[in-house]
Amino acid sequence: MARPVTLFTGQWADLPIERMAKLTHEFGYDGIELACWGDHFEVPRALAEPDYCRKHRDLLNRYGLQCKAISAHLVGQAILDPIDERHKAILPDYVWGDGNPAGVTARAIEELKNTARAAREFGVGVVNGFTGSSIWHLNYSFPPVPPKMIDAGFELLAERFNPILDVFAECGVKFALEVHPTEIAFDLHTARRALEALGNREEFGFNFDPSHLHWQGVDPVQFIREFPDRIYHVHIKDAITKLDGRSGILASHLNFGDPRRGWDFRSPGRGAVNFEEIIRALNDIGYQGPLSIEWEDSGMDREFGAREACQFTKKLDFSPSARAFDQAFEEANA
Repeated sequence: MARPVTLFTGQWADLPIERMAKLTHEFGYDGIELACWGDHFEVPRALAEPDYCRKHRDLLNRYGLQCKAISAHLVGQAILDPIDERHKAILPDYVWGDGNPAGVTARAIEELKNTARAAREFGVGVVNGFTGSSIWHLNYSFPPVPPKMIDAGFELLAERFNPILDVFAECGVKFALEVHPTEIAFDLHTARRALEALGNREEFGFNFDPSHLHWQGVDPVQFIREFPDRIYHVHIKDAITKLDGRSGILASHLNFGDPRRGWDFRSPGRGAVNFEEIIRALNDIGYQGPLSIEWEDSGMDREFGAREACQFTKKLDFSPSARAFDQAFEEANA
């Protein structure tokens, strides 16, 4: 049985949820992954209004849409990051408050705890998101970075996330980090270290997104095989490197969509990610959750792209075989 193909609404939060649900249905998706911003899924309302989650479910049901995950990327970014003016643009006013960094961090922690509680009320078992990172700026080791500074970053992860994960455990919900530059985990080694820092507790796993690994030169398939029991959700997103001798993968301080960049995101199937091998690896580990399109392509109309991406992913996906192709010969000789 093919996995459900869903659409992540993070890049569509300018649209009201009713319009978003209708479009998602019209594009041909089986379900939707709701972002916890805009009006797509509002955590305070989910906890304060007795009928909020039911009404949201009723809306999705009208359009025949499953929902197996909600996503709290933006508030998660503020938990480990050193807070600065950039965060004001991505955080709700009640989390940003007066912008005092300590207060922003404390409110972000409480919001992520509440997101687990809201997920339980809504009946989903996975919250996707970011962690931020207090040590991302140390990635290039000059001036030389003492190991104790990196150690401190992972210690801070444990200090701030263990109480959050206690709430996730109480709620029966898992947190799935999207392994991603600017997060505490951005490749296989840092992902392993993050798990170890948190005592390998079951509540913490990964939202696998191949695009962020691909442009770094990391093999996404190796990530799946390294963490077969920690892939809690999957994003389908493509990327391409365009190294022309002028720009490298650090992207030259050029924004997404600038043709001078050394890499950029692409609509699924139009970049260089090997999705065939990814599907085979997901089959090998027994992943049966959604394949959720996170659509980001600055050079393409998003409605055209979302529709095409749905068709691409449904055609791409397949169930594993229940028998070896040459089993008939063994049966004949039995």
